Amino acid sequence: MLSFLEVFRFRRRDSPLHRLDPRVKALYLLVMSVISIVYYSLAAMFMIFVSTIPLIAVAKVYREWIRSLRGALFLASMIVFINMLAGYLSGGFSLTMEVVSYAFSMGLRFLAFTSVFSIFFLTTTPEDLSLALEKLGVPYDYCFAFTSAIRFVPDLALEIQTVIDAQRSRGLELEKGNIIRRIRNYIPILIPVFIRSFTRSIELAEAMEARGYGASEKRTSIYELYMKRSDYTIASILLCILALSILLRIYANWY
Repeated sequence: MLSFLEVFRFRRRDSPLHRLDPRVKALYLLVMSVISIVYYSLAAMFMIFVSTIPLIAVAKVYREWIRSLRGALFLASMIVFINMLAGYLSGGFSLTMEVVSYAFSMGLRFLAFTSVFSIFFLTTTPEDLSLALEKLGVPYDYCFAFTSAIRFVPDLALEIQTVIDAQRSRGLELEKGNIIRRIRNYIPILIPVFIRSFTRSIELAEAMEARGYGASEKRTSIYELYMKRSDYTIASILLCILALSILLRIYANWY
């Protein structure tokens, strides 16, 4: 399941999506997220999910995408189960096709979100993301905090897996016992992970201080973001898709 967090790790490739302006990719992320929230039918979620596959192929991150989906399948199945259970209990202990369809659409919505976020984070460097946020008016301190968190998420997943493997080699059985016992079994996992996370944050703070972070109020960068004609074209297409989707949802009663 931890492989799901690999979606936040940038993969360097030579592809049109990697060369696309990060602000346009952020707009794509926003548009697809809004459409995924506005629509809720199983067919709509399936179409959104399938629409991301060609982009994954163009970005040449197919293996990483499969790995992230494999980790997200467990969470998606839990979403389906919880929605079916809620529908069963609220429907007088009866399970209808509408409840089943809605439950699977919610699980597929989560997979669609995972796929859309994969396209963004696998093709966008933390540096480009920080520059894009600065161009949008976000203060640099917030940009740095956000991109640092994104950068360390895959490392944290790797750290957790390392601790799990180490504890299992010492005889720790995580899947043994009832649900309460299994939760307690993870306590020897959490303590080393928390300690390592605090150590990593202290190392980052010391490195920032050693490099004079905050000494200058106005920061400059050797990289600059420039919107090309193709970026403006793609951004216009995305806005048209968003407007059309909202109009169809309101006036044509598509869902």
